[in-house]
This record gives sequence, structure tokens and C-alpha cells, in this order.
Amino acid sequence: MSALTDFQTTLGFELDEFQQEACRSLEAGRSTLVCAPTGAGKTVVAEFAVALAMRRDVRVFYTAPIKALSNQKFQELSTRYGAAAVGLLTGDTSINREAPIVVMTTEVLRNMLYSGEPLKDLGFVVLDEVHYLGDRFRGPVWEEVIIHLPAHVRIVGLSATVSNAEEFGAWLREVRGRLDVVVTEHRPVPLHSHMMVDGDIHRLFRADGSGSVDPDLVRAIRQLERAAGGGGRRGRGRGGAPARLRLRRTSRLDILRELHQNSLLPAIFFIFSRNGCDEAVEQMLTAGVDLTSAEEKQRIHARLDALLDEMPREDLGVLGYGSFSTGLLHGFAAHHAGMIPQFKEVVEDLFAEGCLRAVFATETLALGVNMPARTVVLEKLVKFNGEAHVQITPGEYTQLTGRAGRRGIDTEGHALVVWHPSVDVADIAALASKRTYALRSRFTPTYNMAANLLARMSREDAGRVLETSFAQFQADTGVVGLARKLRKNETAIAGYRESMQCDRGDFAEYHALRRAVTVEEKKAKRTRSRLKQREVIESLGLLRVGDVIVLPSKRSLGAGVVIAPMQSRDAETRLPSILTESGRVWHLRPHEVTEPAVKLGRIRFPKKFNHRVVAQRRQLGEVLIEAIENGRLEDPTTALARAKSAGKGPRQDSGRIDALHEQIRAHPCHSCPDREHHARWAERADKLEAETAALRAKIEGRTASIASVFGRVCDVLTSLGFLPDSRVLRRIYGERDLVTALAVRGEVFDGLREPELAALASGLVYSARQEGTFGLPRMPTAALDAAVLEVHGLWRTVTELEANARLTETPEPDFGIARCIYAWTEGASLNTALRGSGIAAGDFVRWAKQTLDILGQIADVASPDTAKRVRRAAEAIRRGVVAD
Repeated sequence: MSALTDFQTTLGFELDEFQQEACRSLEAGRSTLVCAPTGAGKTVVAEFAVALAMRRDVRVFYTAPIKALSNQKFQELSTRYGAAAVGLLTGDTSINREAPIVVMTTEVLRNMLYSGEPLKDLGFVVLDEVHYLGDRFRGPVWEEVIIHLPAHVRIVGLSATVSNAEEFGAWLREVRGRLDVVVTEHRPVPLHSHMMVDGDIHRLFRADGSGSVDPDLVRAIRQLERAAGGGGRRGRGRGGAPARLRLRRTSRLDILRELHQNSLLPAIFFIFSRNGCDEAVEQMLTAGVDLTSAEEKQRIHARLDALLDEMPREDLGVLGYGSFSTGLLHGFAAHHAGMIPQFKEVVEDLFAEGCLRAVFATETLALGVNMPARTVVLEKLVKFNGEAHVQITPGEYTQLTGRAGRRGIDTEGHALVVWHPSVDVADIAALASKRTYALRSRFTPTYNMAANLLARMSREDAGRVLETSFAQFQADTGVVGLARKLRKNETAIAGYRESMQCDRGDFAEYHALRRAVTVEEKKAKRTRSRLKQREVIESLGLLRVGDVIVLPSKRSLGAGVVIAPMQSRDAETRLPSILTESGRVWHLRPHEVTEPAVKLGRIRFPKKFNHRVVAQRRQLGEVLIEAIENGRLEDPTTALARAKSAGKGPRQDSGRIDALHEQIRAHPCHSCPDREHHARWAERADKLEAETAALRAKIEGRTASIASVFGRVCDVLTSLGFLPDSRVLRRIYGERDLVTALAVRGEVFDGLREPELAALASGLVYSARQEGTFGLPRMPTAALDAAVLEVHGLWRTVTELEANARLTETPEPDFGIARCIYAWTEGASLNTALRGSGIAAGDFVRWAKQTLDILGQIADVASPDTAKRVRRAAEAIRRGVVAD
């Protein structure tokens, strides 16, 4: 009996065609890349690889991008093959590492490859969620693993549907040898897209399969807009601009009721905010929502009792256990990175068992955690990406809505977007109709990578290895198209240059003068704009309560008295607030004040004034009007005229521009009757020249990108003395690898006590979710303060070298969690450790575990005495909620 036939008898269901194709590929000794929608059953192929490895008596590594997924796979495989046969390796956890089946994070496998660990008996490596290769921060790890795995190891790549699967597969064949690409876009459970408008659910697309928006949905939105805007048109706001429709977004409670009535639960509500997830739970509790039966409550109670046995009682308050447990018993819960892993695991288990009806989650849940639902709800299509609020991509939409539809339970899945006036139906239709996205490499050489490569081979050979990356493969492929476009542009430019020839003189020279005038005028305009902006801010900053002003850019307001001065707080400048002659309070906004305020004088201002009290506003308005009528204040018209004449000074920037205009008028081409005809061709040539120069730079950058960056990385390492002696750096991984290695080599950790060691190490892994305060925080001890300053100095040295080498700067060490880690390592309770920090318990646990990871790396390369204390610090951290 073949391995595949034997495997199928253990499943209890028929394999789909794509699953059979991928499994046959593995059985024939080839690697395979499987691209399929979420929920299509890709993991069956990985399970066959595990079964095949056990049958052939070789080892298999199952890698995942996140620890939560690693833990889940470890549990599943342990249940199937027995605890003795399965191991788990994550940054801070090592269980049964010599087992035939080992589940691990991809970073652990990369580190294993660089350490030179023998892998002769390794037969298969599963790369789950391999499309993570496109992740900005962690994606390069996938490429390192694929490049450096021994040639005899077969790869099983599991990916979401990507539009360039064949390109990715072609690269994999180039570096791994025989490989089959298996692609399916079929979802076993069909997905239907809907929109909720004012509490009613409508189909997004017509039922005829044409892909066009359903007319009933468009009609419902128009009716709602007419009702809100009045008379079929939106109301008008200030200045005649369309007023924003006064429509509330359908509440979560109403959405939940509607889903319940239409038998569309269980549902996952994706909310792009941790606070939003927690608020949703509180809203349900306040509303008295109860979605579970008596039997389900019993099962949830049993799970909560088991959880309580693991948890220190004194930590329950800071963990929010009361709301968490009450919500679970009533059938709903939050799921986000701010929760401790134990809480998230309970939510995942109870949801999978069918005891929960609604989970309010951030998008991290979509990264492979096995929590399918009947319905997925998207409240908004905009999320904060760390820098700005941006619309989610088609790939993200596909990943999120892919959770809808439970195979073997539901006949269809449902994706529901909640409509709001800020949402364009066409945008949603575009997101929902694009089911694929392109995989783009984010690979770039790192210090640790360079150190490990150069420990095993010459600089030239290492460069050749890096040239086998997917990033270089894509660059080389792209250069062909770019070179074709470059040749086309050069031909067009030659034609444009010929068409602009003038028999009066050198038109290129004449056009250069015209272009120089345009550049100088734009520069002068920007300078004037900056000066004007500075004058405006200065004029507003000088105002005090009681000053009376007029604004040239808002004359319709008339005179106004300042009731609140300009304030700068939390990196945000608030402009003054004024009370106008009509008794209206106006909070000034930047776009309204484009000219400096003109001061008319001052009036007596009441000691206690509350602008929310109508009588007080009216009284102050009367004082203002009386002061204007009695002549105690300058007449507004006179003051505005004075300000206008004062602003008409000689322009400082006219000399250079006037000289250029003189040269233009004197040029022989200026009198040509076809001058503007020639100029149009010259402008086209200029535009295409700029585009062509950018193309040349792109081609040059792509063909030498990886090798060039690698060379500059090596130069920095040589400057710091890490080449050829890279022993310390080879064992240190992470974004701040070089700073950490310098700190170890410079003996910064030596002599510190265990809590100090832990706190210092935390600064080398931690990154605050939001920008904190300027400067370094005070540490609990003088020794730790000194060590923090020393590490910060090392970071400055590194970034100076990086700036000179044109490399991306290493992130600054962040000691925002250091005091919490210090207290926890000393033995404080979770409540005490986190008090006043504003750090969520789940975040603390995550960063504590990453601190454990970096401490383990430091212990491997530090002096024997320091290594002992580092390991003791790690043991002190690994307790309570931080322990697995």
C-alpha cells in the first residue's frame, strides 16, 4: 500500500484534487509549494509530510511564523503521535528537541542552520504561512532558511493564494531543485460578501455572478443618505462645503442581534484596536447579552477552573479576569496581543469547541490561528500601520475574511462589512473581488547573517549565496522589463529633441533658462509661505486672554476676544479660541488662519469665565461691542488696512529671478514665432528625461542591490572589529544584534545583578507601540543607569557608521519596560511590576519572553561568571504568567 493510500484511510474524508496532487509530489521525492485560500485544507499536505517522515524514519520540522501557531501545532501533533514523538522549540521554550517531529518558529530553524547543528536525518521541513516571506520585519528569515537548508531536505511550503505563485515557485526550483507548484483558488466553503446598512444586511454583489454591486444595496444607501441629508441632497456646511452625513455606525449590539436572528453566529468581529476589542466586551456585558446554554456554561466553568489552577490569585485583578470570565460564560470574548497567552488559548479552545458565539479580535488572529467562524465582521476598512491610518489591502481583506466558513460544519461562509458614509461601496467591492496579492521579497543582509556566512566561506562566496535570494531573483527578472522601457524612452527623447530644434538659436539653452525661472519662483514661493506661516504662529503665540483681534483671512467673523491662548501639548499645537461679536465661540483651526492676527487692543476680562454658560458669553460679547463702539479699540477696517500696507515690503528674492528674465528676453529663441511649439516638445523631453534617469538608477540599484548592501554591512563590521573575529555576533539575533554584541564584548553586562541584567537586556528587544518621551528613563539603580548610558553610547556609534555606509539605522534601544522587568525579576507580583507603567499584561508577557530569548543568547557568549548570573536572571523571569 502506498504512503498516500495508507494516509487517506486515517482521515475519514476524501482528499481534494489539489491535496492529492501535492501529496503525490512529496511521495515522489519532490518539494511542493501549495497556494490555496484560508480554510481550503492546506495543512493536510503538511500532515502527510509528517506521516511520510515517520514512515521513512526521518525527522520532520514544522515551522510557523508566530509562537501561538507553533503551540497549537505542537498540541495537535502530540495528540496524534504521542508526547514522546513531538518536540517544541521557540525562542524561550525547549521541549524534547531530539524528537522525530519538532515544531518550531522559523527563527529557531534559521539559528539552528547557522549554528552548524547536524541535520543529516532531517527529511522534511514544513514552512507554514510561507507568504510571510513578504513581511517587512521577519520575512527575510524565510529566505535564509530556504537558501541554507541542506540539499537533501524536501520543503513543504503552505501559502495563501498569491498572484505570482509561479514566479515564487521558479525561484524555489532554482535554489531547492525539484519542486511542484500546486495552486487552487477554490474555497470548499463558498464565501458570500454582505454589507450592513442601518441595521439591515444586504448582498454586496448581484446573485447572477456578474461581480457588479447589488442594486438593492445601492438603493438602501441612497435612501439613507436622502433621509439624513434632506430632500435628496446632503446638507451644506460652513463655506458651502457638503456637510458630513449625521449617520451613526450600526452598533455592535445591533449587529450581534441581527447575526443571531439570521443564524449567522458564531462570528469574529475584526476591530483594528485592542481598546476597541475590550470595549466591545464591556458593551455586551453592560447590555446583559447572554448567548450560551446551561450545558455550555458548565463546560466554560470547567475550563475556567483549570485556568485558575495555573494562575496566581493576586494577578487576577490586573489581568481583568472578572470581565474576561463573565464574558466567556455569556458566550463572547476579546482576542488580541494585549492579553496573556493563557487567556487567548482559552478563547481559541472554547471557540473551536462551539461554546463562544462572538470574538472581538485584532487582525493578528488571522495569522494562521485555527479559529474559523460562520461569519466575519469588519467594522472598518482602515487600520493604523504604525505610521498612518491606511485602508487594508486586498491581501489583508482576503486573510481576514478567509476565517469565514467552517469546513464540515457550514455550507457557506459570510463576510459582513458595516457601512458608514466614509465608506465607498466601490472600494469594498474592489477589495472583495481581488482574491490574490503579489508576494514581494523583503530580504536584506543583516550583521548576524554576514557574520555567520563569513565564518563558513569567503566574502566572494557569501556574496554569491546572497545573490540566490528571492529579492535578487525578483530584481533580475524586473530589470528585463525596465531595460526594455529604458530603450523605448531613449528613442522617444531623441525624437522630442529633434522636434524642438529652432533655426534662431540653441533652444535647449533657452528652455534651460525658462526652467531655471520656474524653479527659482517655486523656491521663492515656498520661502514666502514658510515665513508667512512663522508670522502667523508668532502673532497667535503672543496673544493673551482678553486681547481683541481680527483675522484678515476670516473677516466675516468680525472682531473677537481671546478666551483661551495658544497651547502646545503632547506634540500638538492648539490655536487660540475666541468669542466673536455675535457671541459665538470659535476654536481656530490652522487652515482658517493664513494671515497674522491683527490686534485691536484689550478689554477687561472676567476672572471666572466659562464659555459653555450662555449668559457669560452674552455678557462678554456686550463688553466687546461697547469697547468697539466707544473707540477704546482700533477700528477693524483701519487695522486691517494698516496690516495690509505693512505686509507690502520689497521682495528679497526678486534679484536672481529678474536677472533670469533678462537673459530669457535677450536670447535669440525668445523672438521665434514657433517658440511655444518648441517649448511643448522640450517639456515632454524634460519629463521623459527625469523618468529615464529614475529608471537607470533603479536598474543600477537592482542589479547590484544585495551585493552592495552586503559589502557595506561588512565594512561596518570590519570598522568595529567583528571581522574576522565574529564569535559573539554569530550567536546574537535580532534587530539590535550589533549593539547587543558590542555590549557583551564590552563587558557591559559584567558585574550587574540578576534584576539589572534582565532590565538591561529588555531594552535590546523592546519596542514601544507608540512613541514615548524624549530621553532615557531613570533606572532603579545607579549601576543599571550607567549600563543603560553605555549601551546607548554604543548604539550612537553604530548609527554613525550606518549613516556613513548608507545603511538603515539600527532601532534605538528602548528601556520603556525595564523597570517592570526589574521588579518582576526581583519577585514582585504582576500587579506591582506593572503599576503605573501603562503596559498591558499580554504585552508584558510577550516582551518578558523575548527578554528570556535574548538572555539565552547572551549566556551563550558571555564570560562564565556573567553567564551564570544571566541564566539565574532568566529563571527568575520564568514564573507565573510568563511560564509556559
